[in-house]
Amino acid sequence: MSDLRFDGRVAVITGAGGGLGKTYALDLASRGAKVVVNDLGGSADGTGGGSSMADQAVDEIKAAGGEAVANYDSVATPEGGAAIIQTAVDSFGKCDIVINNAGILRDRTFVKLEPADLEAVIDVHLKGAFYVSQPAFKVMKENGYGRFVFTSSAAGVLGNFGQSNYGAAKMGLVGLMHVLSVEGAKYNIKSNAIAPTARTRMTEDLLGPLAEHLHPETVTPLVTWLVSEANETTHELFTVGGGRFARFFIGLNEGWLAGPGARATAEDVRDHWGEIRDPEGYRIPDGIGDEMKAIVTAMKG
Repeated sequence: MSDLRFDGRVAVITGAGGGLGKTYALDLASRGAKVVVNDLGGSADGTGGGSSMADQAVDEIKAAGGEAVANYDSVATPEGGAAIIQTAVDSFGKCDIVINNAGILRDRTFVKLEPADLEAVIDVHLKGAFYVSQPAFKVMKENGYGRFVFTSSAAGVLGNFGQSNYGAAKMGLVGLMHVLSVEGAKYNIKSNAIAPTARTRMTEDLLGPLAEHLHPETVTPLVTWLVSEANETTHELFTVGGGRFARFFIGLNEGWLAGPGARATAEDVRDHWGEIRDPEGYRIPDGIGDEMKAIVTAMKG
């Protein structure tokens, strides 16, 4: 089969001055995409800023024969998000692909979490994805084409000590992804999320010896595939790292039905707790309609 190409496509990648984002930018540019490299240039906790990281990534792309422009706006404000997408429109005429990758860490145990640490992480990860994706979605809708990838985390899907702010933001991105996949369906806008494990400046101190096997480049193939024109998958979440690719999903089991017209008590729930929790015979719902269908089917049965 032929190689995946992105000739004529315009990609916006946030946090692309280093780490995972930079690998995405380099790969897409090498495949013909025009790339907006967004990076505020701050530290891992979101403080500071500068243009050097984005500029260096752009220079690498251009040196390899690709096309790219730098953007230094913060994703954490509506104005910043709009400016990032406007850079794509002004430079290349449109926006076909958005990879929401920008992120910071402010790890604290829950009882020690300060409001400022919560707000900073929510602003960058969750609100930032809203602020960048909304203007991009408008452009994609007009053009009848778009691809989104949201960067979630196992810390959100499964939880992780000391990351209540980060985990909440990352699981929020899964919800945003699901909604955009539904709203974008008739406009050929696909939306997916990834939960990557990779060595970056944000994670290298957390991963220990395992970091040596978790190069950012091992995540890139999945992202490149998800934002390609050939990919028709939407509405899904994937875990990726170290060369392993797999799907995370929400399963809906058969559960227990009290019966049509019956009013269950707390004691009934207690007595049927095993059935309520039993994962056997699960299904993977496509949306809230499937969940309602399961309730109706159970009542009829």
